[in-house]
Amino acid sequence: MTTETKTPVTRALFDEVMVPNYAPGKMIPVKGEGSRVWDQQGNEYIDFAGGIAVSALGHAHPKLVEALTEQAQNLWHVSNVLANEPMLRLAKKLTDLTFADKVFFANSGAEANEAAFKLARRYHWEHSGPEKNEIISFNSSFHGRTLFTVCVGGQAKYREGFEPAVDGIRHANFNDLASLEAIISDKTCAVVMEPVQGEGGIQPATQEFIEGVRALCDKHNALLIFDEVQTGVGRSGALYAYQKYGVTPDILTTAKSLGGGFPIGAMLTRGDIAKSLTIGTHGSTYGGNPMGCAVSEALLDIVSQPAVLQGVEDKAARFRKHLEDINVKHGIFKDIRGCGLLIGAELVDEWKGKSKDFLNAALEQGVMVLVAGPNVVRFAPSLVVEDDLIDQGMAAFAKAVDQLVSA
Repeated sequence: MTTETKTPVTRALFDEVMVPNYAPGKMIPVKGEGSRVWDQQGNEYIDFAGGIAVSALGHAHPKLVEALTEQAQNLWHVSNVLANEPMLRLAKKLTDLTFADKVFFANSGAEANEAAFKLARRYHWEHSGPEKNEIISFNSSFHGRTLFTVCVGGQAKYREGFEPAVDGIRHANFNDLASLEAIISDKTCAVVMEPVQGEGGIQPATQEFIEGVRALCDKHNALLIFDEVQTGVGRSGALYAYQKYGVTPDILTTAKSLGGGFPIGAMLTRGDIAKSLTIGTHGSTYGGNPMGCAVSEALLDIVSQPAVLQGVEDKAARFRKHLEDINVKHGIFKDIRGCGLLIGAELVDEWKGKSKDFLNAALEQGVMVLVAGPNVVRFAPSLVVEDDLIDQGMAAFAKAVDQLVSA
């Protein structure tokens, strides 16, 4: 009998074996519980990053572990030649909780957006003719990393080196209704927007803008797509941000928090629109995977509770108060903004381009935060992070800012 020796895992191994499209930090997490994470050396961190707005209930939530374990003992995978029970239960739950009649499951936000963009074009190909194919997005938006989604996204840096771009895509300025009105036309099949631009710097849409976009879509017979990959599943303080704004899209995409860390995404839409994705027009090998759907159903049962959603608002206010206190002391933030527990602190001009310095300084103090571009420090913690842990973690972040500013 032979005993296999496990490969020693260090940060250097990443450089040896991984494609260099990421630049991970030095520490390697090995365990998580709630909003705490431990690295290989046993150092403890408070997690306000949430895996980039993914870990809606923190790490290893007992209800999610239970759902995953139970499903893993029964059925891991079937192809979409057959349905499965967790997939159908989750779809029913999502349609009951939202405007949607129909659901398509995928593995990620990019795949959910890919499905949404394809559906929009195919719907109007069927109902309006092939010339109505233009998709309008907004500058600074982010919709994924596939070729289609980086072209729809409003950040040229993500398209660089992958041209030629997909045709039929135009960009307007976010929160600028006149900019959209100038380019929308009867050729527009869809307008896609994030209710809060995430990678674009945590920029919430104004109420006037989001209502105006809906009205322009109605005027030009264009579908309105909300990319709620980052704002969805409770992060805004509503289950989906469209419910908070009171403006209903025709298609909605969701991922990230939907699985609480298990890969799953979904596109939600009305029944009349869904009819255009007929048999064979689109698919996903792992879309509707029983394990992912079982975890997501358990998570939705918790997150959709009114007390949890109200807690998001209360905890967001607590984070903002800490950030405001830091700003009173140092004047380091130009703006503190966001929606629910998706919070961005924009740095003043003196510190422009240095958001990563704040991330690294925070990590040295045992707290994990994010950036949203070079000028914004981002917080996207668990929706159920304990208040005392918020206070503890933000005290550590304040210390990191103290040291960075005084260096």
